[in-house]
Amino acid sequence: MAKSIVGVDIGSATIRAVEVQDHDKPQPTIVRFAEVPVPPGSTRQGEVIEPNTVAAALKQLWSAGKFRSKDVVLGMGNQRVLSRDLTVPKAPLAQIRESLPFQVQDMLPVPVGDAILDFYPTSESVTEHGPVVNGLLVAAVKDAVLANVRAVQHAGLNPVGVDLIPFALSRAVAPTAAHPTAAIVECGGNTTTVVIVTHGVPKFVRIIPTGGDDVTRMLAGRLDIPEAEAEAVKRHLGMDALGAHTPDDALAVAAIRETTSELLASLRNTVNYFVNTHPAEPVGEILLVGGGAALPGFRDSLAEFTRIPVRHGDPFANAGLSRGISRDELYSRGPSIATAWGLAAGGKAA
Repeated sequence: MAKSIVGVDIGSATIRAVEVQDHDKPQPTIVRFAEVPVPPGSTRQGEVIEPNTVAAALKQLWSAGKFRSKDVVLGMGNQRVLSRDLTVPKAPLAQIRESLPFQVQDMLPVPVGDAILDFYPTSESVTEHGPVVNGLLVAAVKDAVLANVRAVQHAGLNPVGVDLIPFALSRAVAPTAAHPTAAIVECGGNTTTVVIVTHGVPKFVRIIPTGGDDVTRMLAGRLDIPEAEAEAVKRHLGMDALGAHTPDDALAVAAIRETTSELLASLRNTVNYFVNTHPAEPVGEILLVGGGAALPGFRDSLAEFTRIPVRHGDPFANAGLSRGISRDELYSRGPSIATAWGLAAGGKAA
């Protein structure tokens, strides 16, 4: 039997994992998936705060999901991770990566010694100074990455890679794009991730520090109700004014639209920035993934804000399924495990 690998997505409220075989082949096969809650305060925006508590949750996850592999790929994708355009003289990739600490200090919010750096090449060109490689600089605060790695190790697992969550999303969703250039938008609880791909290659990444939990908290305060009740109201009514049948419904919809409009404006500005800086790569569509993408009215509002066609992406279109996993079961959990699937599909190449 082929050796498998597990993608692990550590969120603010849950940890999700997907085990995959043949991760290095065109159609990796999902063999197991599961998720478990984590105690409040043990993580923050995907970063482990209490390694021992999270390690206990990981052990519970392995037991619940019956995962057979201990090799894991972790995802990072919060405000402690940044991605920037970077152009460097053409050289072997290993040499480019070795030179990063001497080239990028002015681009970082922390000392270069406190960051883990990587370079993702996207294209090559020739300038008046010679051939260059264009790509994305990826920098993560070292302490944030090591905290997640330590939690995994405390659980008796073997971290074989750390991947940028936007890259994992693009790996899962980009193959289903109908246009050469598409924006993938993942609406999470704490953050909203945007990755713009051209022919499947990530060209631009932005992580917006706003998510569905912000809408829930604001709604709870505005209506003076518990957050659990506000979450249910948000999911039921969303942004659709036609669904408001009472004055309280109308107040809730107005509050949701008010808060969500800030995120919609940020998404519009993000796409416009890419289009203005990459005029030869117009964005032909937006693909929505993540739990927040199911908010009633969000898709239509995003299309209205950006004037770009918007549809829900299918991160599992190219996934193989082992016997015992039904496609209906997979899609019922799809919004929560799409990132873990993309992490596993990248395997040790991450």
